[in-house]
Amino acid sequence: MKLCYSTQMREMDRYTIEDLGIQGAALMLNAAAHIADTAMGHLTPGGRVAVFCGPGNNGGDGIGASAILTKMGVAVRVFMVGNEERMTSDSKEMLRRLTALGGRLERFIESGELVEYVHSCDVIIDALFGVGLNTDLRGDALSAAGIINASNAVVISADIPSGVNADTGAIMGDAVNADITVTFSLAKPGHFIEPGCIRCGELRVCDIGVPREIIDGAASDVYSVTSDSLYLPKRKPDSHKGDYGRCLILAGSVGYTGAPALCARAASRMGAGLVFLGVPEPIYHIMAVKLEEEMPFPLPCDREGRLGQAAADELLRRATECDVCLVGPGLGRSLEITELVTSLIHEAKAPIVLDADGLNAIADNLNVLGEASCPMVLTPHLGEFARMGGELSSGDRLGTARDFAQKHGCILVLKGHRTITALPDGTVYINTTGSPAMAKGGSGDVLAGMIAALIGQKIPINDAVVAAVYIHGLAGDMCAAEYGEYSVTASDIIGMIPKAILSLQRRE
Repeated sequence: MKLCYSTQMREMDRYTIEDLGIQGAALMLNAAAHIADTAMGHLTPGGRVAVFCGPGNNGGDGIGASAILTKMGVAVRVFMVGNEERMTSDSKEMLRRLTALGGRLERFIESGELVEYVHSCDVIIDALFGVGLNTDLRGDALSAAGIINASNAVVISADIPSGVNADTGAIMGDAVNADITVTFSLAKPGHFIEPGCIRCGELRVCDIGVPREIIDGAASDVYSVTSDSLYLPKRKPDSHKGDYGRCLILAGSVGYTGAPALCARAASRMGAGLVFLGVPEPIYHIMAVKLEEEMPFPLPCDREGRLGQAAADELLRRATECDVCLVGPGLGRSLEITELVTSLIHEAKAPIVLDADGLNAIADNLNVLGEASCPMVLTPHLGEFARMGGELSSGDRLGTARDFAQKHGCILVLKGHRTITALPDGTVYINTTGSPAMAKGGSGDVLAGMIAALIGQKIPINDAVVAAVYIHGLAGDMCAAEYGEYSVTASDIIGMIPKAILSLQRRE
């Protein structure tokens, strides 16, 4: 799904109104109708509604919805948070409609009586601020958000919950907790990126009359990933295992045998034709017992049971025979591992996926990414990203991920709730699957193996990474539905990959 930034949305609205001559009040009334219709779906007979409005056009949407609800006989009180004299002309037109029906606009004054009324409501409409908010909530707006959040009513936010940054998903001081967000024309990044996405509840994207050609023609470099956007090619009847990729995995160390097994098994489940697993010699026999379909092989190691630089020649030889290399799960950290990973990056021609200790090996020398002779995919969680210099204090995960991918010419998979995949050309994909059930050791190893498997099958690398992230989360969601959020393991996720893929194929 294509997303748009707040500046783009304002420009689309401006063009529609000023260049095409479509009245702003007409667009606002359409938005108001969607909000009112949503509210009606949650009202009991005799139910009450509280509407909190700001003086901007977002407030006008709320006032317009109030007029529609009033006309339908619903008990509505409308509270203005801010200076009524600063209302836009379209908002004033909505107020005219409301007052013509006997409604009125009340100045917001925090009081016991107001709180009591709000607590008696079935529905609260949040129309304080829309996508243009660029400062923290403060004063009356902050108080209003607190009152809304303390209620038990169904909260409907117009465009985006007030206090959520539409472009980054950051929480600006505080934000309304919406049960439903009714947004217009196109969704925005803040609807999908944490922590803002958590405040949005159910998201509904509604048509308010901006011409379809304008929406379809809007340029975008940010997308939310849905099943419709995935690419998994059908397999040819006359194909063989060599057609589906030779995947080389470099992983494991003494004491860390789970990670290499998980990523190797995940690669097989995700369709890799052949999976080779290079491990330190002391754990080779353990891996040979753990794995049946995959092919482990021993490599020289240091005294602590970690791979050594002596493994370089064998690894480089095998890398030339494979379609993708996955490096890192359970490797441990040492100077020899850093040298080994650096050599592989310099010499390998097939794409490399760096995960876990593969990332740690280059954290102090990111310049090596610019020296790579092959495409690079990095899959850090937030802690690993911070060790690589990723700066997230601004709250803009999307922008930070994009900047990193562009600067270092790599594909970055920034893991977490709503994993972000950033491409070297600046395009960003926000994943929409996954749940807290996946917050278990080994989940990342599974994802790394899935990514490597799809790349090895020669699916275009951008499509392969995005699809693997989505299917990984989908398998986790399906596990949560079957086992509950507490009991899902990384092995469960691997076992659910086939059902996740089948569910996508049935939708085609």
